[in-house]
Amino acid sequence: MVQLKYPDYRFRLRRSQGREQIFDIIRKKWVALTPEEWVRQHFVQYLLQTKKYPAALIAIEKQIKLGELNKRFDILVYDHQHQPWLLVECKAPSITLNDDTLHQLLRYNLALPVPHLVITNGASSYVFARSATGLTAMEEIP
Repeated sequence: MVQLKYPDYRFRLRRSQGREQIFDIIRKKWVALTPEEWVRQHFVQYLLQTKKYPAALIAIEKQIKLGELNKRFDILVYDHQHQPWLLVECKAPSITLNDDTLHQLLRYNLALPVPHLVITNGASSYVFARSATGLTAMEEIP
């Protein structure tokens, strides 16, 4: 397990139609502030501020096709050649990360093959390197 220290960031919040929203700087729009969205937005700030990933190489909640099903990944980071590089599955802090969470991410990885995978609920994160021989746990996000 990897413990992340999220950077300080002043999120833009508002109430609209009785619901709390947060401004997503990647998607450039207001979205509902759910527990999972809280994790997603903090993880994005970690990628931007701590890991110094360029915002232009980060995609959030884009649709992918898994067989006949349409699904949405949480976060995808591209490398400098614009190839998928890091796939992140975010869960609400109340959700325990387990094999089911990892299998969901691995199903997404069938449609979007990447060398690095992350599952996180904000408090806990697991990072894996994927190779032809399987997954290897990593001590930090590359």
